[in-house]
Amino acid sequence: MTIYEFEKRKPIIGKGTFIFKSADIIGDVRIGENCYIGPGARIRGDYGSIRIGNNTAVEENVVIHARPDEKTSIGNNVTIGHAAIVHNAIINDWAVIGMGSIVSDWAEIGKWAVVAEGALVKNKQKIPEKAISVGVPAKVISEVSEDYIKQWTRYKKIYSDLAKKRFPSSLKELKIPEMKN
Repeated sequence: MTIYEFEKRKPIIGKGTFIFKSADIIGDVRIGENCYIGPGARIRGDYGSIRIGNNTAVEENVVIHARPDEKTSIGNNVTIGHAAIVHNAIINDWAVIGMGSIVSDWAEIGKWAVVAEGALVKNKQKIPEKAISVGVPAKVISEVSEDYIKQWTRYKKIYSDLAKKRFPSSLKELKIPEMKN
């Protein structure tokens, strides 16, 4: 992990949070407790601010950024899927941001809302609480069920448990022998 100070703006990382060594955390970033920050994640508070709540999973290759003097806010128990982009937006508690999706400037994702894989939540768009949105641009197609909430409550716990266990401490880097002709 690389944690950078930028113009006297230093990241603050909460207790029990795990950040892979290939992730970058830059500037005015505050990450809550028991979060999981995956390999290749880039969280840039270089000229804007980033706030991430507790028990949130930022998976592999996610990019989080904010405009100058503005803020990206991500709540508690949020899951941001592989290779998603969150830029200058608000994501409320328990939301799920699908793999490869984009949440653009001044958008807001409601509590327990879902942005499907590959969806684009455009500038200033609001996705209501418990809504499921898909497509480009994102359109609400359904509502989250109680079964979905139970299932995702379990899934979200997996990442915070990994952070608590210091998951990668059990990983062993292997040297791959060269093949001989």
